[in-house]
Amino acid sequence: MKKIILIALILVVGGSLLIYPLLKEEAPVFKNKQRSNAAIFTFKENLAVVGDEQVPLEIKINKEITKSDLYYNDSLIMSWDAPAGVLTYLFSPGMFGVGTRTLNLLSTLADGSTFVDNRKVRVLSDVIPQVMTTKIINTHPHNPTSFTQGLAFYKGLLYEGTGDPGNQGLTTVARVDLTTGEIKQKMGLSAGFFGEGITILNNTLYQLTWQNQTCYTYDVTQNLQLKGEFNYADEGWGLCNDGAHLIMSDGSERITFRSPETFEISHTIEVYNNQGPVNYLNELEYIEGKIYANVWTTNAVVVIDPVNGKVLQEINATNLVLKGQGTGEVLNGIAHNSATGKTYMTGKYWGKLFEVDFVEPGL
Repeated sequence: MKKIILIALILVVGGSLLIYPLLKEEAPVFKNKQRSNAAIFTFKENLAVVGDEQVPLEIKINKEITKSDLYYNDSLIMSWDAPAGVLTYLFSPGMFGVGTRTLNLLSTLADGSTFVDNRKVRVLSDVIPQVMTTKIINTHPHNPTSFTQGLAFYKGLLYEGTGDPGNQGLTTVARVDLTTGEIKQKMGLSAGFFGEGITILNNTLYQLTWQNQTCYTYDVTQNLQLKGEFNYADEGWGLCNDGAHLIMSDGSERITFRSPETFEISHTIEVYNNQGPVNYLNELEYIEGKIYANVWTTNAVVVIDPVNGKVLQEINATNLVLKGQGTGEVLNGIAHNSATGKTYMTGKYWGKLFEVDFVEPGL
């Protein structure tokens, strides 16, 4: 089981995805670059900004320099030849969206030696998330022995992936009867493999593992027979897809988009609200163009813009926990049936699966 202490529910950040014209030049390697006071930022602290807020940067030149280059997120955004005195630059941190970025000032001296001064930049979201809650529409039985890690519909059928907290070989993927909770097909992994999120695309079911750094694939047309596997770095938590990419969480604020054919990374986003990053993103579901994510060990689901990582809504599912948890564990598991437009939620070792709507409090 994940051995992490929950520090806070939601802390997050934002910005704009407007991409400003950047000077075309390959970024140098800043790691291990020698630091110097030849040219420095005049502010000592790192930056925290909201959305498209612009920040005037002041740079002090202390030695004779042939060139100073300003890089943001590895892109060259400004260059000065033979700078002197104090430079001022109006900086737009939100050009790459929300998240934590790096600002590097690279200076070249007459003898060709280079020095760097750098700062971290945290871009917070300019969106205040809409507060929502879950409304129970219907209740179905759920297998209380299932340690639910992933839940997904495919062609109108419900599939579930489970974990193995007791290391007893209980990691499975299964097709489940929605109305009875009965398992219709099942395939399992041996002890030592802790199953995590699942998603299904093009007749292939993908199942992450927590710390084994392996994604297993199964053929849904062949009784969930094991097809193959992909490897990845870090941990595997939640998984969904947008029809073109697999979308994966790793327990941090980062969400990674991957190729379903090769599992190679396409791009990543960081998930922020107007206060900071949202960590512990767990089970994921893609619903009508948005990513829905359980926030691990909480009763919350956040709704994320998949383009810029901003949290658009925060859904309080406490009523589901009160009615469904019983002797089970935390809320986890969200699946949307695109054939009916219905959405379902459950938790680990819960005896109930709920059909839900997301509504404003009091409705």
